[in-house]
Amino acid sequence: MITFKRLDHFHVCVPPERLEEARLFYTEVIGMELIYRPDDLFPSAGYWFNIGSVQLHIGVEPALPRTIRHVAMEVTDIAAARAQLAANCVEILEEPILPGRTRFAFIDPFGNRMELLQIL
Repeated sequence: MITFKRLDHFHVCVPPERLEEARLFYTEVIGMELIYRPDDLFPSAGYWFNIGSVQLHIGVEPALPRTIRHVAMEVTDIAAARAQLAANCVEILEEPILPGRTRFAFIDPFGNRMELLQIL
């Protein structure tokens, strides 16, 4: 049996020509902290960001069709998160109601689905 300790990081992809736009979106719109990435160890470009005790890694590959695959991130103020995304014209998707949590998803400008949730 595998015993999991915590989520370390998750990886999403953007088209190569939009990598700098992705860096700006995740730092300026979402407010993530850009961190060191050992670029010399990887064959393609990318960025790493801190999200509390987890990291988001962004790499490059050609655009893919929209998917229901996603990552969920817990936030402390779901209403403020929704307002910030809406103010930046980010596409928001409603999620089914789950007892004990408020949540929604958004589509980043590169087609990645992200869920934000707040535990009640």
